[in-house]
Amino acid sequence: MILIVDDRPENILPLKKILELHDFKTDSAESGEEALKKILKNSYSVIIMDVQMPGMDGFEVAEAISGFGKAKDTPIIFLSAVNKEKKFITKGYSSGGIDYLTKPVDADILLLKVKTFYKLYEQQQELKAIQHSLQYEIEIRKKAQEELAGRMEELRVILESLPQIAFTIGVDGKIEFVNEHWFQVSADANVFPESHPEDNLYERWETSFRNGQEFTGEARLKHLETQEYKYFLIKIIPILQNGLTIRWVGTFTDIHQQKMANELLEHKVELRTKELLDKNSELETTNHELQQFAWVVSHDLKEPLRKIQTFSHLVKDKYLNENAEAVSYLNRSISSSARMSRLISDLLDYSRLSVKARFQPTDLNSLLDDLLSDFDEIILNKKAEIRISKLPIIDTIPSQIRQVFQNLISNALKFSKEGIPPVINVTSTIIADKHVDADEHYEGQYCKIVIEDNGIGFDEKFLDRIFVIFQRLNNMNSYEGTGIGLAIAKKIMDKHNGVISARSAENRGAQFILILPLVQEQALNDNKTEKSAISADEKNL
Repeated sequence: MILIVDDRPENILPLKKILELHDFKTDSAESGEEALKKILKNSYSVIIMDVQMPGMDGFEVAEAISGFGKAKDTPIIFLSAVNKEKKFITKGYSSGGIDYLTKPVDADILLLKVKTFYKLYEQQQELKAIQHSLQYEIEIRKKAQEELAGRMEELRVILESLPQIAFTIGVDGKIEFVNEHWFQVSADANVFPESHPEDNLYERWETSFRNGQEFTGEARLKHLETQEYKYFLIKIIPILQNGLTIRWVGTFTDIHQQKMANELLEHKVELRTKELLDKNSELETTNHELQQFAWVVSHDLKEPLRKIQTFSHLVKDKYLNENAEAVSYLNRSISSSARMSRLISDLLDYSRLSVKARFQPTDLNSLLDDLLSDFDEIILNKKAEIRISKLPIIDTIPSQIRQVFQNLISNALKFSKEGIPPVINVTSTIIADKHVDADEHYEGQYCKIVIEDNGIGFDEKFLDRIFVIFQRLNNMNSYEGTGIGLAIAKKIMDKHNGVISARSAENRGAQFILILPLVQEQALNDNKTEKSAISADEKNL
């Protein structure tokens, strides 16, 4: 039976259909934990395992399986749509997998691999049966020498039928029996095949032989017909009777094509990694140039705007006091240039977010207290009420997270209802998951902050638009703004590994929800680096 492990039923169903069409019995599990329970109760010939799963991932399940006596030799084929890097593929093999495929998977190739591993599994089971059979024969050797000879003949028939190179070795280290496939790599039934000098195959085997331990490894054996070295998986196990080794049974399994494919893949991954590093370096250079460009352009654009505003005011005050129509036109020009200046400033703020900055513990209460002083005049004019509950100390980039609160509180004050004083509530809770609907959890790793107002609100069907740069839901003449504030907030939250979302309805106010990690990974790494540096300095002293 074949076990398919995937947390998505839609991934399991097509695999079951393909395998069942080829007369394979299948079973499925939708989590690593469920898979382990089934493996304890049932025997499987092949396990097809998804890598990326909630709870236990595929690697953890494979490592756990390796500790089960009856399941540790079960072939595991890893499937992954995300973890395609060399380190994950290597981890797949080191954790017990026999193959690693990336999605989308070619059904024909997967089927061929399953058939091959299924057959190898059956052969392994046959070898185990042979081992038990041999042990039984040795135990009754004194009573049934003729029966032992028959059993030995049976062993030879089975080994002869294997697709692998199979052989037996006596307790003196000499070869007793080889099957027909042996002569692909050795012309003499009494001489081991020639191996590549760098592999030290026989030195390693001699060590296992002397210690009476099972030997497993890879080596390149010289093929007699082509005179080329090919990769083989070598496994030689001791046959025991009453605690003593009486014989060794070994197999050479051809894995040359698999090794060549892996080496080619590794080479391609190496080349691709180098290309990505080069591209990343180019992007960093370009990003730096763009930042420099933004600084220069912002200065050069703001200077003529200031002159336009200054001279427009002079013309209006000195020469047009009695011309209401001309004053109206100039006021529009002054207003447009002011809006252009705000737009340039907002764009510059948006571009600054690409600059790297360090996280540090931040008292959000102190930050908001300081921030609200900037809104004293508008709070007084609108008779606004702002209530702030106790907020935690979390890792942030203070200047950036201040800008998030500034934009959200500014919007709450700006988009208030006519004639109704704004009421703004800022509350926080500790949650376990980075999700807006996550439940409160005292020992959670995230902080959920809600900024709620009683303003004009918006239709939630426009939720995806409000965090996009230059997107506005309100008339420009009614409410000032550039349409960049929430885009800046979104970019800052992304940089903080956080989430920003909103809930609202027209004329019913709005809730803006921020979810931030209490501790940032970068801050932890920086602290470790600083502690290491301090320790090193202390040692030097």
